Amino acid sequence: MAQGTHETEIKLAAIDAVSAKRLLTRAGFRVHKRRVFEDNTVFDTPGLKLRKGATLLRLREVGGKAIVTFKGRPIAGKHKSREELEVEVSDAGTMRTIIDRVGYRPVFRYQKYRTEYQQAGHAGIATVDETPIGVYLELEGEPAWIDRTARDLGYTEDDYIVSSYARLFFDWRKQHRVKAPDMVF
Repeated sequence: MAQGTHETEIKLAAIDAVSAKRLLTRAGFRVHKRRVFEDNTVFDTPGLKLRKGATLLRLREVGGKAIVTFKGRPIAGKHKSREELEVEVSDAGTMRTIIDRVGYRPVFRYQKYRTEYQQAGHAGIATVDETPIGVYLELEGEPAWIDRTARDLGYTEDDYIVSSYARLFFDWRKQHRVKAPDMVF
């Protein structure tokens, strides 16, 4: 099944998963999708053409599924907004081979545990992402919903993070003087 969308989102740093989940529950959110483990591999050309163009090709393995995602160049603004195209594939190993055959190589791998939340009557999605470098709330939806929800959760626009997990990891790695190539548990 293929899906084409335009995503708009932000990340918000959280103290830990328990407090993030409590914050969402108090704001009327309920678990929409239970906590799952995700293993993500980002692919690029040897010359990093996609990274230099601020685009992304990813293979996500989650809950027995494999999902290929293309993310377009972000539109500048207080939210991260860009094209997102996804398709579920039946075999992650074969998909890796196809990606390799057309000249792309794994350049970054990241893992996280994700729990997805929704509020009744609202289309936006809130997730709690537990990563090796910290816990993040991610709000995805219409910009007005994101801003209102962030305020309701006690955050301001100064707290908005529009960086990718790769960028957050590279910055964290530099700050902590860690040489690990990938953000894995």
